[in-house]
Amino acid sequence: MRYVAAYLLASLSGKEPSSDEIEKILSSVGIESDSSKVSLVIKELKGKNVDEVIESGRSKLASVPTGAAVAASAGAGAAAPAAAEEKAPKKEEKKEESDNESDDDMGFGLFN
Repeated sequence: MRYVAAYLLASLSGKEPSSDEIEKILSSVGIESDSSKVSLVIKELKGKNVDEVIESGRSKLASVPTGAAVAASAGAGAAAPAAAEEKAPKKEEKKEESDNESDDDMGFGLFN
């Protein structure tokens, strides 16, 4: 992904990026580049309009299922019990805190 991002940055100049430009961009942020990966990105994108490549990728991503449908159905099912809880009178329960618990670690330690 970093090679593609460097290619896109270099293409903002309006001309086709070279491997030297991509390697220069990557080295400017401390990334050692692999010349075979750089040449592969250049070979795959050579002569293509970057905006068209992005748009075709965006249409492919539209068909990828996400967790939103699952979350929406789970959220709808969780709404009914929440509504029932609002109608029921609430009892306040006080929990005694032990000496080793504190507000800073929220009752658990990193290595417990």
